[in-house]
Amino acid sequence: MSRRELKKMLLELLQKQDLPEIFQVISEFQEHLLLNPLFIALCHQNERVCFHAVRCFGRIVPAMADKDPEAARVVMRRFLWSLNDESGGIGWGAPEAMAEIMCHSESLRQEYLHMLISYMREDGDELFQDGNFIELPMLQRGVLRGIGRLAQCHRSEMLVRNIAGDVAAYLQSSDQEVVGLAIWCLGMLGTVADSAKILPLVGNEKEISLYIDDVLKKTTVGQLAENALQLIGKRADISH
Repeated sequence: MSRRELKKMLLELLQKQDLPEIFQVISEFQEHLLLNPLFIALCHQNERVCFHAVRCFGRIVPAMADKDPEAARVVMRRFLWSLNDESGGIGWGAPEAMAEIMCHSESLRQEYLHMLISYMREDGDELFQDGNFIELPMLQRGVLRGIGRLAQCHRSEMLVRNIAGDVAAYLQSSDQEVVGLAIWCLGMLGTVADSAKILPLVGNEKEISLYIDDVLKKTTVGQLAENALQLIGKRADISH
């Protein structure tokens, strides 16, 4: 199969709803052959294609890391570069893809998680210049999707990173999808202290569309707040 044929096949495949079928098909190819078509898919106008590409990165790059760690690092560095102002690119899908990869690779998570977190933080004093804050709301959405996904997969590790305050800052955003995703992240992190920050948003009827748990859902900021509070409450009950 030529590169052009592979790209065409993959883009058509990613439009399907059945993720297990998609994973089955891509498992028949060498990982490195899928990389460029998947990078292209991250910028596709069809949101489902973009998000399914993210999930596929979470399959193929961890597999690469097991066999050739440096090849996997090259992919991660490509994502990082796309989010760098000097790259001239925008980095669509990069935070989500990095997060999905880290969900399934402990070694890459240990190396690169701090970088994903840095996109929520401003630079501090000279000794604490660890921030790479992303200002564009469209990319902030991606960062929060990634943080929330990692909280789903590795909640205890994310709690140790003390990121709840960074996430809560996005509740003040003028972009309602950013606000909704921040609420979702706080629900995934699930600390009782965050409830007071979420509670005022329960009555927010602003409608938004979010791709969560592999489904594009229409919801409201208020409903996300209610869901997050319920999740936090359940965790609090279990801990007692």
